[in-house]
Amino acid sequence: MKVVNDFSWMIGGPQGTGVDSSANLFAQACASAGLWVFGKREYHSNIKGKHSYFQVRVFDKPINSHVDDVHLLATFEDSTARLHAHEVVKGGALIYDPTKIMLDDLNLRSGVITLPIDFNTVLRHVAEVTGEEYGKLAIMKNVIAVAASMALLRMDISEMEETLTRLFTGKKAKLVPTNMAAVKKAYESVEALPPEIHNQFLYHLTPNKKMPKRLLINGASATAMGKLKAGCRYQTYYPISPATDESNFLESHPEYGIAVVQCEDEIASIDMALGAATTGVRASTATSGPGFCLMQEGMGWGGMNEVPIVVFNYQRGGPSTGLPTRHEQGDLMFSAFGGHGEYPKLVIAPADIDDHFHVAFESFNYADKFQTPVMVLNDKLLTHSLQTIPPFNEGGLVIDRGRLATAEELEAAISEGKGFPRFRPDSKTVISPRPYPGQEGSPYWMTGDEHDDYGHITENPETRVKMHEKRLSKYRLMLEQIPEEKQFTLKGEVDADVTLVCWGSTSGVLLDAIEPLKAKGIKANILNYRILNPLPIATEKILKKAKKLILIESNWGTQLGHLIRMTTGVFISNQILKYTGRPMSLNEIIDSVEKIVKKEVKSEIDPLTGMTIEKVVLTYGL
Repeated sequence: MKVVNDFSWMIGGPQGTGVDSSANLFAQACASAGLWVFGKREYHSNIKGKHSYFQVRVFDKPINSHVDDVHLLATFEDSTARLHAHEVVKGGALIYDPTKIMLDDLNLRSGVITLPIDFNTVLRHVAEVTGEEYGKLAIMKNVIAVAASMALLRMDISEMEETLTRLFTGKKAKLVPTNMAAVKKAYESVEALPPEIHNQFLYHLTPNKKMPKRLLINGASATAMGKLKAGCRYQTYYPISPATDESNFLESHPEYGIAVVQCEDEIASIDMALGAATTGVRASTATSGPGFCLMQEGMGWGGMNEVPIVVFNYQRGGPSTGLPTRHEQGDLMFSAFGGHGEYPKLVIAPADIDDHFHVAFESFNYADKFQTPVMVLNDKLLTHSLQTIPPFNEGGLVIDRGRLATAEELEAAISEGKGFPRFRPDSKTVISPRPYPGQEGSPYWMTGDEHDDYGHITENPETRVKMHEKRLSKYRLMLEQIPEEKQFTLKGEVDADVTLVCWGSTSGVLLDAIEPLKAKGIKANILNYRILNPLPIATEKILKKAKKLILIESNWGTQLGHLIRMTTGVFISNQILKYTGRPMSLNEIIDSVEKIVKKEVKSEIDPLTGMTIEKVVLTYGL
């Protein structure tokens, strides 16, 4: 039985051989054909040589996750075949170069179709028909692998030509004929295979040209676009995986008026961004775990001086250098409680790639509104994953600069002659009026020390209590003034058998699991925390009402679970965790939830709390 528009494709090879560009070509061709795409990128923390791979899942409706099964593995070298051959399902296929790969060396399942293609023969043909130098065509092996895959999937060659024409524009347009020569030869090679091979292959892709326009985008680009929409005009960074892609995107678009500064280190990055934010510019910095650690003193200074700065922490595996290019959700507790002393930190995590855009936009409004640092917790999975999504809904996105000093307040400061009372609480709220530097009557003092209304250093106990309580009472304002639908979401079955509790990117795979779980007789809904500090107290009712709770996190320590227990008193004993540096797959989630619901998980004692837990630790994936 043929399977149409439900497909998982993988390509791999040594880093530096065009694996990413090939996956982008395949994904763009599928998206252009009106299909929905989710692409997961995995790579080592070196520049060239080690194995990387890109898995692209294609479906006939929106998807947010990858699966473990591979229906077609395409490769021109032996490492990818050796590492991933066992993942190809029965009825799936392997496209390989017989001059490089010996099938006897592979752990292939029975029923997997093998399609030999001599890549060098194809390249020699391209050299003959185009006049190009054969030795310079090796990079096109990936294009051949994509084209052979498309031919086997019975996608019309016009989809490839349309995608290549769109990719190669301007001076690069001259590359289209050479690439199309390789594409045509690859199609011919597949079409020349015996009919029984085509009949055995179960998977087809059928275009849906009536599909409305959508974006094919990753989380880094979506975040960058949200910053631009929010009016961010100053971005600092020190290169670090996986955060650098966002700054590179912003650097490539100077036409939007944003200054992007590559600094000498992360300490300079946070300090320069704080300086810009102090002048009234919407400013941010982007980093990952090790760099975020170095920023803590600067973050504390921003908290003491109520500077509206936004810090984007692209999480990766830790501690120390850890897993520089791998996925994890290990920085939540550090973001909420890290740094010296106490100051209000709004911590927010986007749930999907569309949410990356909206969270980036909202974070600047929150920073201005509450006059405090805001931390956005992205993670490696969605930063680098490709996904088709509807165009961003920009309706209702209004820039809010918060409580700015009025003309009357500036005139009163001039009359008083003491400078501007920058840190004096408004009579109706704890938020102080904020002047822009250069306004007449606006001078005030800024220091890392405790201070009075004007910023003058003081150690007076009464003033300390007044200022400390003023700053920390912003937590109450955040929960009062941020709409509940922006704090958390509850999606899925109304009368659910199980409530899956998560934050950040794990939301996507859980959404995809709702229907498969329902087919197994398990009704599920998903409580996703968007605001993580302060944790939304309103979720206490949902947690206590749920029939069964399962906590899903990509860390060892159930960091969200601890925040929930601290805030609501609810301890979630059923847990699904993964900390291999790889994200959770749809297969893993469905199987794990089913095991917990059927009570097939042994109880153990949590070493951190001494409580009895039922835990599934996921380990699959290269």
